[in-house]
Amino acid sequence: MIRVTRGVTTAAALLALTAASPWPASAQPSPGTPRTEPSPSASPGSRLGELTLPEGWQVTGTGAGRQLVWTAPERVPAGDARVEFHAGDRLLGRPLARPDGRSFALPLGAIRLDEGTELRVTAGGRRLDAAGRAGAATERPLAPAAVPPAPLPANPVDPGVPGRYRTVSGEYALSSVRLPGLPQPVEMRATVVGPAGAPGKRPVALFLHGRHDTCYTPGTEDLRITWPCPAGTRPIPSEQGYLRTQRLLASQGYVTVSIAANGINGQDGDLEDAGAQARSSLVRLHLARWADWSAHRASAPAAVRKTAPADLSRVLLVGHSRGGEGVNRAALDSLNPPPAAQDGYRGPVRWKIRGNVLIGPTLFGQNPAPDVPSTTILPGCDGDVSDLQGQIYVDGTRGVSKGAALHSAAYVVGANHNFFNSEWTPGQAKAPAMDDFSSDDGVDPVCSPGTATRLTATQQQAAGATYIAASARLFVGGDDAVRPLLDGTGRRAPSAGPARVLTHAVGAHRTPAFVPGSSVTVSGGGRLCAQIDPDAARACLAPEEGSSPHFAHWEASPEPGRDAVAVKWTGTGSPVAVRSARPVSLAGAESLALRVIVPPNSTGTELDVAVTDASGRRAALGRTRVDGLPGSPRTAAYWSREVRVPLAAAARAGVDLKRIGTLELTPRGGAGSAWLMDAWGWRPGTPAVHPAPLTRVDLGRLTVAEGNSGVRTYRVPVTVSGRGSGQVRLFVPVPGTDQVTSRTVTVRPGRHDIDVPVEVRGNTRFGYDVWHDAFVKAVRGTVVGAHRGGVTARNDDAMPTVRPTPVADDVTEGSALSWKVTLSAPADADISGEIRLKPVTDGPELSTADVDPAWLEAQFGSVPNPARPLSGLMEDGTSLWFSVPAGETTAQVTVPTVRDEPAEPTESLRAQLFTYDERWEPVPGPEFTGRVRDAA
Repeated sequence: MIRVTRGVTTAAALLALTAASPWPASAQPSPGTPRTEPSPSASPGSRLGELTLPEGWQVTGTGAGRQLVWTAPERVPAGDARVEFHAGDRLLGRPLARPDGRSFALPLGAIRLDEGTELRVTAGGRRLDAAGRAGAATERPLAPAAVPPAPLPANPVDPGVPGRYRTVSGEYALSSVRLPGLPQPVEMRATVVGPAGAPGKRPVALFLHGRHDTCYTPGTEDLRITWPCPAGTRPIPSEQGYLRTQRLLASQGYVTVSIAANGINGQDGDLEDAGAQARSSLVRLHLARWADWSAHRASAPAAVRKTAPADLSRVLLVGHSRGGEGVNRAALDSLNPPPAAQDGYRGPVRWKIRGNVLIGPTLFGQNPAPDVPSTTILPGCDGDVSDLQGQIYVDGTRGVSKGAALHSAAYVVGANHNFFNSEWTPGQAKAPAMDDFSSDDGVDPVCSPGTATRLTATQQQAAGATYIAASARLFVGGDDAVRPLLDGTGRRAPSAGPARVLTHAVGAHRTPAFVPGSSVTVSGGGRLCAQIDPDAARACLAPEEGSSPHFAHWEASPEPGRDAVAVKWTGTGSPVAVRSARPVSLAGAESLALRVIVPPNSTGTELDVAVTDASGRRAALGRTRVDGLPGSPRTAAYWSREVRVPLAAAARAGVDLKRIGTLELTPRGGAGSAWLMDAWGWRPGTPAVHPAPLTRVDLGRLTVAEGNSGVRTYRVPVTVSGRGSGQVRLFVPVPGTDQVTSRTVTVRPGRHDIDVPVEVRGNTRFGYDVWHDAFVKAVRGTVVGAHRGGVTARNDDAMPTVRPTPVADDVTEGSALSWKVTLSAPADADISGEIRLKPVTDGPELSTADVDPAWLEAQFGSVPNPARPLSGLMEDGTSLWFSVPAGETTAQVTVPTVRDEPAEPTESLRAQLFTYDERWEPVPGPEFTGRVRDAA
């Protein structure tokens, strides 16, 4: 049961919801409607029956059309992170933005609201609502910022140095394309920058921007996210925001193309995967055109012909934010084709993707492409995808495939989300732009502009260009000399300027040694902890402690299969023994590489590292030191540093490196804490990557009518393709509860290993649509495309009519006006609506001085002084909300009056009942009046 912060009375007017759908589109009343629902920002809270909602919240609509709506004080800029509604720690769903950019609406379905538990609005883990912003000032501070460390040693090869080729540029615009799930065609536009005079065919780098406003009105601050752009507005040229990096790569011999995706951004709000498959289709449609032009150069646009020919066997994809998730899916789809019905590209794969660069990316599906090397750039001051969920592009590949692909994370201290794109940067963009990081209560010590750690826009763009070029040089060019910039070795590129970029990695020549999970036990001064678990005793990190990119939330909490080792100590700590169920081999490794998290701003955490083989022979490998990242309560700075200890001492001690059984960590110094993400046998080099034959799993959604009688059984659509067999973890929410069941399933193409039956009961009463969901995640030998699906049972019964009837509509002062709201038939959904108070045109109107002040405070959050007519109490109009509980047919609306001394003429109240149709448009009902006579 969901509780609301400002609830004041009973749980009688509750909303029941088994599984709220985050996906159906919402719409506001049209501009021609005489009056829309009152703005929740006009009062501290709106009401639902006898329940008071927090500031900025209200419930609109009727029956199955009811929505929980939050309205921000000002427009919320379009971003890549999904806006989410929470009650306490529970995710209610992901609302859709209304056209005003301020309001977000979530279909209520069967959610139950009661007093007590805090309602929250977040995006990428960051609070958006007023309560969250106000609370930021009182969050527990982290340790004081540490003294900046000495710069890392410079790498001998600097990939950010421009090359020898002159560059040429241009644009092309092709016919728009239609993509599944999008009602409007999507543009096929791109900005091309390439080398002039470079010999032979040249490697390709394709850029895909993220989700941003799509349209602007020149000369104004007007921004919109819609498609196509309305008359009088222009598309925001987000695809032109990477020109600095394109020119750098072109000078080094790459043909670069940055594609526009406004048509997806303006339509992805109600897509179950937030547009990942559509973006993949768009990327591959462009690559297919380039493959055509490579074979028939004379047919290419002028911008393509004037640069060097393209070699489609050497492709790097670069994606920013949701564009990152899009290029990840494009790489996955190029190796493991998606179901045809979900895909917008049906042709052959005539290209080879050698690597991905993902900038501040989303990963809603947590389904990385394991066999495509990647660099994930994590902006330390990201104000959009604030939880830095892109870390899962690294962590989520462990154990899934062969592990030969290098997956690197590069944490850029002081970088925000937007400034990697110059068209999202104030002073550089053609349209209005903003710094996505904000500190509502003052100066953030790490991320506010002007602080020692915050980068300027040009510094950030230089760092981004350098590390994209490093990835191109390693993944496409095969130059191992730049690997130390990406793999946790601890080197810097001078061309990145003052930017402090820290890296760690998995894959390449690493062999798994100790990866916390069910096959690992922990004893001594540590414990095996769950990355995602609401139980503080099991969780690795409590929410009040801070945020870690490694522990980014997905669809389920708790989520089995994601673990770490938590260590806390006072003084010199007790040794922590991490034991593998079976001996592991470190033979051939040069060092043991550990990824260790320590608290932000901490310095000097020291750990003694030792290993013991299966026969009990032990060797101390040495002592390592780990410093925390600069952090504040608004940053996700609990991030692991890679440290390495040589294995030479173990060889000298006669330890059998082929059969290591235990890793031992002993903390030194004062009190502290640390978390071990994993440990690997490491040796230098970058092996060739040969994608493994993996099984692909995609879930679909089946929508059915509930029917009038009987029980019908349906099954969640599942497509299994590819070769071989593998394992996925299947999650199924239990309708009507907060529980999610999970199990590991072995899947093979051509079989029905994933079976999720859903029973749908027919009836003749109006009710909610019921969403039965399922989601999957790769475990071993598999990849996942569409991670989420289910069966939706649509209500197919008409809503009862609603009429008010008087109970006491002519009273003396001191009594209560009262009306009964009556349904024509009971429903299986609560039926809600509003009674709008209208100005009285015949005689004096009942004022705020004539009603019970306690009732006034409870209904509207304040008692005005001086008094005013009730219909004018709220700036946008005054409404009394009602709710008829499911299964009942009546609810009562009461206005308690007070007796006062002065003799007064009869005063009136004029009202009109409103419900809402399936498009969320208000439906006017009958008008009625009430009279209050003087008691004298």
